[in-house]
Amino acid sequence: MHIQFAELPVFDQDRTKAFYTRHFACQVAADEKMGHSAWRWIELTFPGAVTNLHFVRRADDTAGAEPVLVLVDENVEATIAALKAGGVEIITEPQEAPWQPGRTVAEFRDSEGNRMVIASQ
Repeated sequence: MHIQFAELPVFDQDRTKAFYTRHFACQVAADEKMGHSAWRWIELTFPGAVTNLHFVRRADDTAGAEPVLVLVDENVEATIAALKAGGVEIITEPQEAPWQPGRTVAEFRDSEGNRMVIASQ
């Protein structure tokens, strides 16, 4: 799996970190205090990925309407099945991308309500 976008807007860093380490086997590359605030610099790495995932602060707990992250995976169906089995909200089941015939896409929401896309190569 590789990431096309790397910044993720979040409200609760611990909840988000737990979501991605549990469902995507991410490893914590950094988790450091930033000044005197409770906000931390957190970076997660996806297994086999070149790009790290970094959390950016969101003003409140309201998620945006548009997808904020695209994960590219070899087996979209298996990944969505595993997420569903883990209690993750699936927005759209795997289907052919209307903008790119032959490419499979699906959508889910992470712990922060962010809309995510998983797409085949």
